[in-house]
Amino acid sequence: MADLIVHIIVPVAIFAFIAGFTLFAVYAERKIAGFVQDRLGPMETGKYGLIQTLADILKLLQKEFITPSAADRILFAAAPIVIFVAVFIGFSVVPWAPDFIPANTNTGLFFIMAVVSIDAIGILMAGWGSNNKYSLLGSIRAIAQMVSYELPVGLSLIAAVMITQTLNLNDIAYLQGISSPEQIYFMGFWDVTDIGGIFAWHIFQAPHLLIVYAIFFIASLAECNRAPFDIPEAESELIGGFHTEYGGIKFAFLFLAEYAMMFLVAILGVVIFLGGWNSPLPNIGSLRLADWTTGLGWGIVWTLLKSLTIVGVQMWIRWTLPRFRADQLLTLCWKVLIPLAFVCLAISGLWRILVML
Repeated sequence: MADLIVHIIVPVAIFAFIAGFTLFAVYAERKIAGFVQDRLGPMETGKYGLIQTLADILKLLQKEFITPSAADRILFAAAPIVIFVAVFIGFSVVPWAPDFIPANTNTGLFFIMAVVSIDAIGILMAGWGSNNKYSLLGSIRAIAQMVSYELPVGLSLIAAVMITQTLNLNDIAYLQGISSPEQIYFMGFWDVTDIGGIFAWHIFQAPHLLIVYAIFFIASLAECNRAPFDIPEAESELIGGFHTEYGGIKFAFLFLAEYAMMFLVAILGVVIFLGGWNSPLPNIGSLRLADWTTGLGWGIVWTLLKSLTIVGVQMWIRWTLPRFRADQLLTLCWKVLIPLAFVCLAISGLWRILVML
């Protein structure tokens, strides 16, 4: 009975977090856009416009269900659910604090890569089911982009896994702090196992992992269809992309999936490269900052702070850089990121053999 209650509470808690994060993120993105563009953003609905996003969600929930008469009703209705569920399930293997993880599996990283890939099927269902040529073209472009950029994402994650020697995300986080079961060396030469903090993060355990994380971050932006890679939604020729025909609660699910995906790739990068739930504060002599700021409560705080910082950078980039052309997007992927990721992959293998052993 207790297991059944846990199995009910955990998915509900994850969904509640995604919904709450989306409300916060939409408001934050509008405010960041206003700051970048030297304007105020939402100001009228509630103090500082705090209720604006809530008002928008209530408006979406009250709209009637509209399905185009020529659409494939089954595909059209199922697509938003498939897209959201694919991202939603990915949260089940992400650690938030030491051993505080919905499902602690030895193949957690592989599981995330597998289930998130189902997102592409949902996008194709949305484009085809809408029976709209703009939606179909938008979905095809989105899938081409996602499939292309899954390669550098996968290669960058493999380069990191070759250093950690595990696919368990909880174990990967442990390998970046004072609780590590193995010796940690800053750039391969300085033992920081007892010091911890930012010096123990994976991006500082080998010089090339900084480049690997940059590849992962850029490719993850394209995976999320975020600017400057938001070509599937280019209003100049595709209007709203694959979700042109969607409104009301169906559009709300697509919106939830987009922002959930933003947070998922942010927290995945944090867990693998940026110390996970480990404190960025190091132990300095008798000042045991890492010891004092490590634990269940602190772990959740650090995970959220790091992940939200990365989400903030994603939003900052959206309102700073212009959109890529399709040929520029594919050129960056196939001629720059993938070859660079292969080089980093080779360096990871050599680093593991020659430096870490």
